[in-house]
Amino acid sequence: MNEDDDLGALCAWAGRRLAEAEQPVLAEHGLSMWQYVVLSALARGSAPSQLVLAQQIHYDKTRLIALLDGLVAEGLVSRDPDPADRRARVVRLTALGRRRHAAARDAIRAVEDGLLAGLDDKTRRALRSALAHVANAD
Repeated sequence: MNEDDDLGALCAWAGRRLAEAEQPVLAEHGLSMWQYVVLSALARGSAPSQLVLAQQIHYDKTRLIALLDGLVAEGLVSRDPDPADRRARVVRLTALGRRRHAAARDAIRAVEDGLLAGLDDKTRRALRSALAHVANAD
């Protein structure tokens, strides 16, 4: 791979490399990648419903229930009835979930720092900014 390759190919290879590097870190914290994705989304704020959470993380809403059940069983997430709509559940991180997410995030950032060791801070910020732009483009 080199910088002349298509962006899709570069992102695929980079994503695969990151996932392979992060997998053992997540395992050490007792999390799967999708559990970490849920915790990361909830760390930014509670989800007004399970459906909204599924949409935010681009995950199948029918599969999200089992994922959330596991997180609830571990005490990392709570699902409380929405006072405005009894059929909906507000999904939130618990204090334990916040701590587990923060510890995993810090360990993942250390892995990222290793992978980006040859880049200066300005280039790292530019890379994050560019990837966020691509990820959020409509």
